[in-house]
Amino acid sequence: MERFSRIHRLLGDKRFRRLQEKRVTVVGLGAVGGYVVEGLARAGISTLRLIDYDTIQPTNLNRQILALESTLGRLKADAARERVLQINPQCNVEALPIFAADETLDDILSPAPDLLIDAIDSLNPKVQLLAGAYERQIPTLSSMGAALRTDPSRIRLADIFDTDNCPLARLVRKRLRRRNIGRGIRCVFSNEKVDFDYSQASDEEQVGETPYSERGRERNVLGSLPTVTGIFGLILANEAIMQLSSDTGPVFQGEK
Repeated sequence: MERFSRIHRLLGDKRFRRLQEKRVTVVGLGAVGGYVVEGLARAGISTLRLIDYDTIQPTNLNRQILALESTLGRLKADAARERVLQINPQCNVEALPIFAADETLDDILSPAPDLLIDAIDSLNPKVQLLAGAYERQIPTLSSMGAALRTDPSRIRLADIFDTDNCPLARLVRKRLRRRNIGRGIRCVFSNEKVDFDYSQASDEEQVGETPYSERGRERNVLGSLPTVTGIFGLILANEAIMQLSSDTGPVFQGEK
């Protein structure tokens, strides 16, 4: 297809065809997840499942690529699907406006995607999704905390158990250990120091940008830049593209 000719030229025929054949599920379509979807759609991914129960609000306009005057009040999942189809009408894209939790994981993860990308900004759903994917041996990329950061040069990719100076990653690791989840979840994080204590977070404490949830009380809203959150999302998308187009494709790296 002419619209993907530059991707095809860079990757070559075999790698580009591999990329097109893969199925990716993205959970969380906010400041980070929206840019993940943007990168994947423009790379020619042909099958996407997009998960987010939330709607687009005026507070999203400063940093979320899906947030426009024309999309205010709409479900993020529906807006994301519409945007993907504007980029690639031939993409097989499914939008599911559901909340990620233990009881919805079968809906989210069945059939198993070739790659799961987690961009959830609430702690307990994030841990439940990561644990559920790990137990199902689904290769996963995850976003740690992008809020409060201002220095894009401090953004890194690593196994969640190799991150440093990221309070959210530390807390997620602690909860994953309780569920006997080990190494094998690759994540984007920043090692920039921030003045915020996640240690007292409740099960549904907000860890990103969304100010409200249908499940729980009003959350603590953290400040964030459109630049840093967008870079987080595009780094995840780039890592996904490299894995999906490789000879082996994404491989589960866990200890099961």
